[in-house]
Amino acid sequence: MIRLGRDELAKYPFLPDAGKYLADQGFTLEDLGTDPDLAGFMEEAVRRIEVAADGRVYSPPDSSLDASVFSFLLAVVLLRMTHAMTLVRRFSLAEARRAERHLERDLGSMQDGERERLALGIIEELFSISVSKTEEGVAIDAPDYLARASSFHEREWKLVNRRVDSGKVLLTAHETVRLLRAGISEYISERITSAPAPPRAAGFSGAVARLEELAARFHVPTAQSGEYPPCVKHAIEVLEKGQNLPHSGRFMLATYLISRGQGADQIAPLFKNAPDYNERVTRYQLNQIIRGRDGGPYSCPSCEKIKRDGLCFATPECDGIFHPGQFGVRRA
Repeated sequence: MIRLGRDELAKYPFLPDAGKYLADQGFTLEDLGTDPDLAGFMEEAVRRIEVAADGRVYSPPDSSLDASVFSFLLAVVLLRMTHAMTLVRRFSLAEARRAERHLERDLGSMQDGERERLALGIIEELFSISVSKTEEGVAIDAPDYLARASSFHEREWKLVNRRVDSGKVLLTAHETVRLLRAGISEYISERITSAPAPPRAAGFSGAVARLEELAARFHVPTAQSGEYPPCVKHAIEVLEKGQNLPHSGRFMLATYLISRGQGADQIAPLFKNAPDYNERVTRYQLNQIIRGRDGGPYSCPSCEKIKRDGLCFATPECDGIFHPGQFGVRRA
């Protein structure tokens, strides 16, 4: 069990020690919502969620420990009251990215062995994996690496393209925290959804109403998938639930819809619920796919490629087809 100092509590307020710190200061969460002298923390909690919903990483207005810890704990309570899973997922991802920045700096700290030790301890405690620091970077057991790298589709994450020594995969500090981002996000999300649902006290009602209005902006009408192949239907369902769809799944969905005559204006709203949604980036990427190579759009991947990427959810209606574009055509 690691013991966090004040700096670590401010950087990683999602760890259990943060709740203990609140109690040690003589406050309850109800105090933070009802005491007028503490109203600033409520406002900062809402801003923290709004920043995350906008796809940005939160930076506290000052470096005080109270501002960082109290605003995070209040944000958890507000999200629990709001019941908006889209906001929960976007907040969890943004907080994971914030922690990622701190972990990368701490893991790469060459002059401060204590910061490095605490960073390694946090990783081991959160994920129950063994990591160690070497002169060449961070070493992680190959089975632990494989369990977390399986969701990455880029070639550089394949084990055959990594350096392995004595059963351990060698990574840079940046690669280590990138590998763990999804795990941190899931940890924070589970912490929010498993927190006891507090009664909606009067001091919280205004903040909850603002967040409910914010969540409504992310509502996307259910897409009429019609005769879409099951791989495409599944990709749309994942996005509608506000869950993360891997890059290969997004590419497959976009190219398929483009082949059906849809443009960026029609496709972009489907990605609105994605935890890392950024409208400018989404439209840029869609337009790049539409422009493609040699003046024509990129083609939708074949069924074989979709299977390799773990995106195939074939039904009997898929028998005999080799490409999603053939779905429904053979039967007709």
